Amino acid sequence: MEGIIIKNISNDYVVKSKNKIYNCKPRGKFRHQDIIPLVGDHVKFDEENNYILEILPRKNMLIRPSVANIDQAIIVTSVKEPDFSTNLLDKLLTIIEYNNITPIICLSKLDLLTTEEQKNIQKYLDYYRKLGYLVIPNNDLATIKEQLINKISVFTGQSGAGKSTLLNSLDPSLNLRTNAISKALGRGKHTTRHTELFEVAGGYVVDTPGFSSLDLNNMSNIDIRDNMREMFDNLEYCKYRDCMHLKEDGCKVKELVKSGAILESRYENYKKFIERK
Repeated sequence: MEGIIIKNISNDYVVKSKNKIYNCKPRGKFRHQDIIPLVGDHVKFDEENNYILEILPRKNMLIRPSVANIDQAIIVTSVKEPDFSTNLLDKLLTIIEYNNITPIICLSKLDLLTTEEQKNIQKYLDYYRKLGYLVIPNNDLATIKEQLINKISVFTGQSGAGKSTLLNSLDPSLNLRTNAISKALGRGKHTTRHTELFEVAGGYVVDTPGFSSLDLNNMSNIDIRDNMREMFDNLEYCKYRDCMHLKEDGCKVKELVKSGAILESRYENYKKFIERK
């Protein structure tokens, strides 16, 4: 039988299949082969003896949180208090794409903007939409719920941007679950840390409010270039096919930055990422 691992505590795995729950152990050969099942894994299992027999191929995996097969990351981005940060947003977009996860930009605190601030931020939003990113205000719960259907999602973004508030708006019962999880993950000396998927709006949401470790250290400069969409998409028009869009002559990207077709903040952030600043 096939199912999905929705919870892991130590060496115990909760597998869901056809709306039934099974408490399973991995086969002994997994330990000898250094194979560790992860929450989000699609598996074949023996429902009579409650053993996981095989882990089906993964599309991706993350270490923190320890989860596999994430479909999308909802980047909750505050436009004020804390202020809108193109640097953090671009970093998250780049890392998420590198991990073969679809990013969705979710804007919070739009109601705090003045009319002038709204006009100023609109150019950024229009640009990200032009790149092909889905940009949704956090009060459009219907659209957000639509995106969650049949997907495994993780929420990430600035501290204080409203990730927990959004999750609780999507599913009010999650508030109790979040509190319970927070205690279980924490705070006692002898408690066991675990990862879990919760059903929200017809899909699964990872129990953590986002990635606990996000940096560019495991990405090469080429990885960074190839996971910033306009840096990769315009590479074929550069004079050199290995152009890094920095000091090379005949660089199409630098031309597009000068003309305003590529947002200057995106290019400046790209250079900072390459320099790891």
